[in-house]
Amino acid sequence: MDLNDIQNAWNNEKTENVVLPDNLEKIQSANTPLDKIRKNLRNEFYYQIISIIIIGFAPIVYQFSDRISMIFYLIFSMFTAVCAYYLAKLYFFYKRLNNITLKTKDSLYETYFDIKLNMELYKTFGFALTPFVVLGLIGFQYYVLTKSSDFQINQISNTQLIGFILLVFFSMICMGLALEWWVHRFYGKYAKEIRKVIDELKEE
Repeated sequence: MDLNDIQNAWNNEKTENVVLPDNLEKIQSANTPLDKIRKNLRNEFYYQIISIIIIGFAPIVYQFSDRISMIFYLIFSMFTAVCAYYLAKLYFFYKRLNNITLKTKDSLYETYFDIKLNMELYKTFGFALTPFVVLGLIGFQYYVLTKSSDFQINQISNTQLIGFILLVFFSMICMGLALEWWVHRFYGKYAKEIRKVIDELKEE
């Protein structure tokens, strides 16, 4: 092979994955927001597990009757199963982030879209817990009312019932808004920083 053949082979080689030093520096600048996402995800994973354990002791703390405790743990088992499913998904996402090395544009794109996908997964996780929040509100309200010795279920007025329904409705709205804020605060704003790096690379 002479020099002309070598030159032709060089010119014909695909250059999509060739990363210039300046581009490499920009790509690796995305490691800072990525590290923050990793840290937040790791901390939240521990907080979620601790929260589930604490909730599980509610019947003991509030001294529920055997009947109410049985109903509580039936619902709690379903709650725990939902949490376990989504936490497992988020754990595997965290493991993927730990194994990522940002050296090419492709790796940056893949990481960004993986983060966006798991942000939506996190929101789905929050909404999947909404029925349990509603059941928790109903159960706690019932528990408070039954503390009165002369309480009868048929004594609940229409006004009280409407008030409770409105409480549940606004609680669900507040939970949705809080979830959006939480995801943006701990993940979304760092995803935007990574997106900014991607946009800068596109402009070159």
